[in-house]
Amino acid sequence: MSKVILSVAPVKATPHEIVPKEIARDVYECYKNGASMVHLHVRDKNGALTPDLTLLEETVSEIRQMCDIIIEISTGGVSNLSIKERCAPCYADFTEAVSLNVGSVNLGKAVYQNPIDDVRYCVKELLENKKFPETELFELGMVNTLAELAREFDFPRPLLLALVFGHEGELPATKSALDHMSGYVREIFPYGDELIWGYTQAGRKDWEMMRYALMNGAGSLRIGFEDSDFLDGEMRAETNAPIVKRAADLVKECNREVASVKETRQMLGL
Repeated sequence: MSKVILSVAPVKATPHEIVPKEIARDVYECYKNGASMVHLHVRDKNGALTPDLTLLEETVSEIRQMCDIIIEISTGGVSNLSIKERCAPCYADFTEAVSLNVGSVNLGKAVYQNPIDDVRYCVKELLENKKFPETELFELGMVNTLAELAREFDFPRPLLLALVFGHEGELPATKSALDHMSGYVREIFPYGDELIWGYTQAGRKDWEMMRYALMNGAGSLRIGFEDSDFLDGEMRAETNAPIVKRAADLVKECNREVASVKETRQMLGL
């Protein structure tokens, strides 16, 4: 019975007040419900992306007082930051993993810009600083780009991929799109157990596609307010913890097991 990593992205991307203690308490409840990784961005007090790690460091410190959940910090997000500013988390001691973006894509009315020279810079910095990458893939062509980068750089194994669906302008959250994307990933990266691909869905309102992903081999799920605050139907969650619990229950319904923090560290070689 293969293990499933649950990653929680607890902070909404829309402007709002960032309160480290509140985020940390929510993350701790998510940890108790099965999350083994937390995905955070570097944000200022109003929720805007910034290279200033002050609030993030405070948030992580609060989390660490309560649990040993794996800390993943994003190097992405739609912003006007330079690639050097976006790579600030690569130099923080508390960062264990980073999300890596390998191509540009339309996200609603915004353009998520990741020119290849910026991507190469980010890969170089994260590898030199021994941060484990989780590569986010929004389109099929990004798989080819990652394959080229994997020939150029020594990516750690297993290769951890987050297949992202549901944003306006990118892959739709449909079974055929997931079949297309996951099949091509396995074709290009025939790594067996050294490939872990996961499913992320922006704007999720139900669990149909999460279930389909699990039944078709997904090794991780990302849930949380960054992507959706829906619990079931039109019901919205007040915190991230019940969303994580629902995801953990879904994993068990699919005859899979939720990976603990210790097991996830072992799986990723952290």
